[in-house]
Amino acid sequence: MTQWERLQQLDTVYSQRAFDLYNGDEFPMDVRHYLAHWIEGQDWERASRDSSQAAFLFQVLLENLDNQFSRFAQERDSFLLQRNFRRYKQNFQKYQEEPYTLATIINWFLVKEKGILNDAELAQQVQTLQVQPAAMELESQRQVEKRLKDLKTKVEVMEHSIRCLEEQQDEFDFKYQTHRMDSCTAEEKKKQLEGLQKMLNAVDNCRRNFLSDISAILNAADVLCSALIDEELVEWKRRQQKSCIGAPDDTSLEHLEKWFTQIIECMFQLQMFLQKLDELVGKMTYENDPIPVQKPPLQSRVDTLLTHLIKSSFVVENQPSMPQGRGLLVLRTNVQFSVKVRLLYKVPELNHVMKVTVSVNNATSQLKGFRKFNVLGTLSKALNMAESMNGGMVADFRHLTLKDRKVGGGGKGINDLSLSVTEELHRITFQTQFDYQGLSVPLETSSLPVVVISNSSQQQSAWASVLWFNMLCPDPENVKFFETSPAATWPQFGEMLSWQFLSCGKRCLHNDQLETLAIKLFGKQQSYDNCKISWTKFSKENLPDTNFTLWVWLDGILNLVKLYLSDLWSDGSIMGFVSKGKERLLLKKKQNGTFLLRFSESIKDGGITFSWVQYANDGTPSVHTVKPFTSTDLKQIALPDILCNFRIMVAENIPVNPLCYLYPNTPKDQAFGKYYSEKTEEENPYLKYLKTKLVFVSKENSCSGVREGPESDLCTQDRDPPSISDAGDEDVLLRESEKSPMLSSSTTDADILNSMLDIDGESTVPKPFPATSPHISLSCLHQNFPESAGDNLEEAHFTDTFQEFFNEINFQIQQEEQDDVILDLGF
Repeated sequence: MTQWERLQQLDTVYSQRAFDLYNGDEFPMDVRHYLAHWIEGQDWERASRDSSQAAFLFQVLLENLDNQFSRFAQERDSFLLQRNFRRYKQNFQKYQEEPYTLATIINWFLVKEKGILNDAELAQQVQTLQVQPAAMELESQRQVEKRLKDLKTKVEVMEHSIRCLEEQQDEFDFKYQTHRMDSCTAEEKKKQLEGLQKMLNAVDNCRRNFLSDISAILNAADVLCSALIDEELVEWKRRQQKSCIGAPDDTSLEHLEKWFTQIIECMFQLQMFLQKLDELVGKMTYENDPIPVQKPPLQSRVDTLLTHLIKSSFVVENQPSMPQGRGLLVLRTNVQFSVKVRLLYKVPELNHVMKVTVSVNNATSQLKGFRKFNVLGTLSKALNMAESMNGGMVADFRHLTLKDRKVGGGGKGINDLSLSVTEELHRITFQTQFDYQGLSVPLETSSLPVVVISNSSQQQSAWASVLWFNMLCPDPENVKFFETSPAATWPQFGEMLSWQFLSCGKRCLHNDQLETLAIKLFGKQQSYDNCKISWTKFSKENLPDTNFTLWVWLDGILNLVKLYLSDLWSDGSIMGFVSKGKERLLLKKKQNGTFLLRFSESIKDGGITFSWVQYANDGTPSVHTVKPFTSTDLKQIALPDILCNFRIMVAENIPVNPLCYLYPNTPKDQAFGKYYSEKTEEENPYLKYLKTKLVFVSKENSCSGVREGPESDLCTQDRDPPSISDAGDEDVLLRESEKSPMLSSSTTDADILNSMLDIDGESTVPKPFPATSPHISLSCLHQNFPESAGDNLEEAHFTDTFQEFFNEINFQIQQEEQDDVILDLGF
């Protein structure tokens, strides 16, 4: 099955994304559809870099368009497609001089398609992991559908019954009037009266049965309303709350809208039946008529149910968010945000009739010390069907802004609850009036609590508050939540953290990664289910031996993944969270050149490093680790390019890449080849001036830099014997990249930098979040490697060539030697 065919079989959400992808004219969907097999059989990624390959594929593409045009010419119903394909070929002619541009475009579309398929597959995997809850949810939905179907059937029967009742009453009335006007004998009148009495008894019995049936229907409607409002709607609101912090839950409203609409329609039909009874009583009543007695309480029950249903049907479909915000529910003063409300009762007669108004802090405005805000923008919109894809009744507020409201002397005041700005919770409130079929109901709904900031530097702390609240508090009205914030259990915290990585990198944390984090937080335990982490420990207290909190560290890694590592994290290339002890344990069992990628524990804003295993001549393994790369580095050089071009100097001054296999045994180029950026001179303006490629090389006992291209003098300096570093968990770096503007070099002399290997003799017991290692000053260091193997502590020092204007970057390498003492880390 082709990739294109798989796309067409996806659910509506993902197939719509594919449709939106081909919404423009860059690459027509018709061409993609009819040439799917041929398009997917070509190497467009290579063609985007190889002009000759691109030119060849360009000509074949034009031929295929001609062939498809000829096929359409033979079909009667393909006139429009025939015309379109002629136009497509004409449009593609503009790439005649630059066919690699078209190849790049086609490759981009194929990559985007693959991303949609991966997202759909991931959603399916998440559903598989949640089989039992999903099955329970599906069963509850089936129960609602069954009850709703039964209710609609009963109402249809009642519609037939009310017609029969009306016909019976009309027949009785006709015969009664005939009896009064007829002149006949007493015996005949007696027989007529007996007949009329029987008819009246039948009418009375029919009325009583009808009222009894209405009461039974209302009993069933009560049960259905309870299931719909107290269970399904509450579950949806909880799913929406969790989805705001990254949970992959279904928050669509199609089912609820259908259910609410159908049951409300049933209730309005019952209301019409009761009104019809009033008409029948107006035409005819009699002694002990049940309608005047039993109808009012039934009418009251119908009105109560209708009011409850309609009030519950007014919900916030999309929670408040800023276009470039940190996440949902974090708003900034004087910055626009959007929010959408929806009425789940879909009634065309009210389209553009109900006006919705917006306000803020109806509840929190009474709390002393809480800031107060005014809402600016379009504060009133009508519920309409035009702003919804499926024709629902929505009001989409897209240009709202919060502005500080100065109180008293203009200051914020002292918060009675001693909460920080990012612990204040506020709610956006929406109000409207429902008037339909004689029923008038005021409606009000509110957003989940939002955190309002005034400076972008507060976003990180504000998002922590949003995470903590929506992880632990199912009551959106609890705006005093942070006054006595409860602790989170490890299962709750681990699940929430896993959602963050799913949002940023399309992949959850697996059990080994979660266990590594749990050990860091709580130490080795038999079970972590009862372990708890407090709000203070999460966001306020610094980690041991560091100057940053747990959340700051985790958020730094999340940003790194989101901005620079999402593809690598998504495909599972990054092991991420693994202790140094387990890292050595894993690598020393693998073949030479096996490496893994993990996050640094000592860098505040997020860092990633890689370690590899190398075997001495006598078979002794040693593990080397480079200094972590931060966002500053990855902004200049993509991590796959760093891995591709990394070099160390071995015997006879030969630079080699020691990275061969991604753990456990995937060839490096197979794992990362699709991410390498081999840019041509036309694509990279720097290469028009820099005709050489700079490769950073480390070498034993010398200081050398090797460049591809014209030879240049290499630098050799005398070095003093080094001192042994005891920096503990320090990560040391040797970095290299091929074509980054910051790291490319002309034939001018390069700066000589040094690096120093760490010792592999340190304890493998994981220290909770070790402090950042002290700075190591630059100097050319010398190390003679001993011939003996075993547990001797060794140091080796590598040197680099580097560009003059980038000499502030400290390139260092850390070597880890054999360690016989591996303590139990719980893995």
